[in-house]
This record gives sequence, structure tokens and C-alpha cells, in this order.
Amino acid sequence: MGNKGPVRYRQYTEEFRVEAIRLGESVGVSAAAKRLGIPDGSLRNWISQRRTGKLESSNVGTPVKRSLADVEAENGRLRRELESTQLDLEIVKKAAAYFAKESR
Repeated sequence: MGNKGPVRYRQYTEEFRVEAIRLGESVGVSAAAKRLGIPDGSLRNWISQRRTGKLESSNVGTPVKRSLADVEAENGRLRRELESTQLDLEIVKKAAAYFAKESR
């Protein structure tokens, strides 16, 4: 049972922390932490740091400048993802209708 090396802690971006705090304040700390896959204690600490003014969030919320090509590429990717999701939903609806009919 040897030492496996130093413990590595996850590092979160400032933007992630701010959004996590918003989610925690809207749905509750435990639910938000579970949804985001982070420890409850971390989220509670971030909330208390924000309340005491120790959490820096000055540059969060400022728009990021991206090129038109980047925005168009992301838009195309999101459209393809939406189309795929809509197709999946149609299949699930048809399967649910089929199994509902069979169970009668």
C-alpha cells in the first residue's frame, strides 16, 4: 500500500464558480452540487466567499470576442445536435406508443 503521489485537487474556472453559485441559490446547494458533480462543501464555500466579497467575479459576465467563423461553426454544431436530439425523441415517442399498445 504505497503512496500513489500527491493528491490533485480539481480546479474550477471563475465563470464555473459563479454559475454554480447561481444554480445553488436557485435550486439549493445539495441539488446543484449533485447536478454539477462537485462536493457540497465546495459550493457552500464559494457562496460564503461571495457573500463576504472574497470571491472575485469582476471579469465574469463580460462577453468574449469570437470570430464570425467560430460562431457559425458552433451554430452549425448546435443545429446538428438539435436535429439528432429531435430524431431520438421521435423514436422514443414511437416506442412508447408501441409498448403502450402491446400492454393492453
